[in-house]
Amino acid sequence: MNKAILIGNLGKDPEIRSTSRGGTVAVMRIATSERRKVDGEWSDHTEWHTVSCFGKTAENCGRYLTRGRQISVEGRIQTRKWTDKDGRDRWSTEIIAEQIEFLGGGGDEVRRDAQKPAEPQRGHQGQSGDIPF
Repeated sequence: MNKAILIGNLGKDPEIRSTSRGGTVAVMRIATSERRKVDGEWSDHTEWHTVSCFGKTAENCGRYLTRGRQISVEGRIQTRKWTDKDGRDRWSTEIIAEQIEFLGGGGDEVRRDAQKPAEPQRGHQGQSGDIPF
């Protein structure tokens, strides 16, 4: 089973794009944090994740989410292979969101109607290759 569940904060506003088939995709970077004990000292560790969602969920993310906002993401992990401009193979790993919940306040500009959760997105149209990076 390929299942990822994250709760974190947006590092910047979602990027909204169109797929080659005319659908909507939102790409977001979220930070998750945890406390770790290293050499007897407690420290915070932040991990950054790329999250993509499609369709109505992507539209809602673009409409209601801003940098700093806390969200909950459920989805699957996907690794894509691509070739850079120098012809070298590269890989990127992202979370393909099936459901996103807008959590408590935060963000640079919390909008009054931002408390409405995104409609769950069950899968998406097209292939992951439709995401223009």
